[in-house]
Amino acid sequence: MPSSRRAFLGTAAATLLLTGCSSDVLGLRRAVRVAVSWSGEELRAFHKVLDGLGALDYPVEVVPLGDDISTAFGARSTRRPDIVMLPQPGLVPRHLADLEPIPDDIAKLGQARLWKELLVHEGTTYGVPFKTAHKSAVWYRPSVFRQAGVQPPRLWSEWLTLNQALTQAGVTPLALAAGDGWVLTDFLENILLGIAPSVYAGLATATDPRPSQHPEVAAALRLLGTMWSAPNVLAGGVKESLVQQFPDALVEVFGHRRAAMVLASDFAEPVVRSFAADPDDIGLFTFPPMTAGAAAPVVVGGDVMVLPKPTTEDARDLVRRLSAPTAADPWIAEGGFLVDGRTSGYSPELTRLAEQLTKPGEQLRFDLSDQLGRIGDINGLWRVLTDFLIAVGRREADVADAVDDAMTDLRTVEES
Repeated sequence: MPSSRRAFLGTAAATLLLTGCSSDVLGLRRAVRVAVSWSGEELRAFHKVLDGLGALDYPVEVVPLGDDISTAFGARSTRRPDIVMLPQPGLVPRHLADLEPIPDDIAKLGQARLWKELLVHEGTTYGVPFKTAHKSAVWYRPSVFRQAGVQPPRLWSEWLTLNQALTQAGVTPLALAAGDGWVLTDFLENILLGIAPSVYAGLATATDPRPSQHPEVAAALRLLGTMWSAPNVLAGGVKESLVQQFPDALVEVFGHRRAAMVLASDFAEPVVRSFAADPDDIGLFTFPPMTAGAAAPVVVGGDVMVLPKPTTEDARDLVRRLSAPTAADPWIAEGGFLVDGRTSGYSPELTRLAEQLTKPGEQLRFDLSDQLGRIGDINGLWRVLTDFLIAVGRREADVADAVDDAMTDLRTVEES
């Protein structure tokens, strides 16, 4: 996903943060420069990971690029990054010419079921996962559910009924961070994966994806519009949702307590725990199946380590060290971090998410918007869904008309 969500724990760093010394200043051994999109607490947690690696034979320089992480593949210079922590794994296939292969001894880490189609090309591995994101998680306050006499939904239809029961009890069901367009795409992706997994998979792997040509996309929009257009379902209504960013939505539920739940990935955990008035009043369920007997959708994101050309032996060594099974333990202790294939060492909530990511037969797919190129970005699907939310939020709105308009907008994006 585009990395605006990375700033949710703090403001972007304005200067380079260093571990060790840079040869550009002192004439010592050249630093391994690591480009990241993280800021605030996430950036500090990554420095703890680096500190936990022990003494290195080379200095490490961390370059926080925030939303500009894609510039790491730009013109080469003495200041170019040696490793990029890429928050959009879907970009890897489009940058193969810019990347060095991953060392053979750790290449298998990029060949797991979640990663292979993105990170492996013609038998060569071009990236390895560092951090996995579960994008089908819903955080909620159990006390509110108990007061309203409701349980977490087991089906999509039960979720709609749950929202209605909460509003009747005087509780606003959802906080929606529509100010971050990737939150809107997460909702749509979960629904589309739930009702049409083959269409989802086809769009993700197509060389020229055309979402507007699939009626299943329109069907997913209708289902989404049904939820978003329900009276009093969104905290602050559509108007407030449109300017509400990811951290604000979390605080709306657990800090201000003006909503009951929020769709939010595992990396929301530190904010949830920081603002929860009662540490025992934190619940989590995952996106329910769309119909009885169907598999629940599980949309996955993450950060992968790649090596821009030309690489160095020091950069390869650091990637190996960061790929070690226990390397991320300091960040795991901070919360909001999942390692691919690992199910231990987390909070109870994240343990549930980690276990779902490893169960055979689960309906797991990578974030679709990351794999659609420009169609899935801020001027594509983000904008289309923002306009769709505005349309279904009007008092006199007709969801069917809003769906037709959204599909027309998608065609315009595809043809531009």
